[in-house]
Amino acid sequence: MSVIAEVSIPSAAFELGQILRVEGPTQVTLETMVPLGGRPTPFVRIRNDARETFERSVSEHPSVNEITLVNTHDDEALYALDWDPSEASLLRKILDLGAVLLGATGTADTWGLELRFPSHEALSTFQEYYLDEDIDVSIERIYNPTKPDAGPWYGLTPPQRETLADAVEAGYYSLPRQISTQELADSFDISDQAVTERLRRGISTLVANTLLVDEPDE
Repeated sequence: MSVIAEVSIPSAAFELGQILRVEGPTQVTLETMVPLGGRPTPFVRIRNDARETFERSVSEHPSVNEITLVNTHDDEALYALDWDPSEASLLRKILDLGAVLLGATGTADTWGLELRFPSHEALSTFQEYYLDEDIDVSIERIYNPTKPDAGPWYGLTPPQRETLADAVEAGYYSLPRQISTQELADSFDISDQAVTERLRRGISTLVANTLLVDEPDE
């Protein structure tokens, strides 16, 4: 049965944290991880006012082949990262265990990761790995979304839950659609791109934690 773990890790101890270095209060968000060409390709979002130093810092990292600007919207920029993750990296171990990275947010000091492991055994193997390697990983929360005591929101963050609920109630998914993306975004005082990403990630998390979980044992 799958299990979800929310963990935090110092940026310096996490390979992507070392690559995606940011300064001061700047925050970088890992939007998705797409397997392209046999290796995971991260898509990351950052505020425009940090773009210049961010691009220069990432480009100078030895494991990075290229960082590509995908698009910009309002005050945010989305990048695709072409890199060669080392075989001994924490991320490589996570992927080798069959875990899925549901979301990640990083600052200059810390990264928070939300991981879905295929089983409790895989999570235990991951814990043994980072303890053996003396990597400072902190488990913030572990839960199985199929259990009654796992909480009612199936891994959704409060903004994702609120946005999805408002979208349904306002008729965003009705035919014909009764509210536009921009109108929905205006109600949260965010960009239409941000509300679209929030809906996309919320739906992805909801499906991953409900439809894609293993059947419980009889």
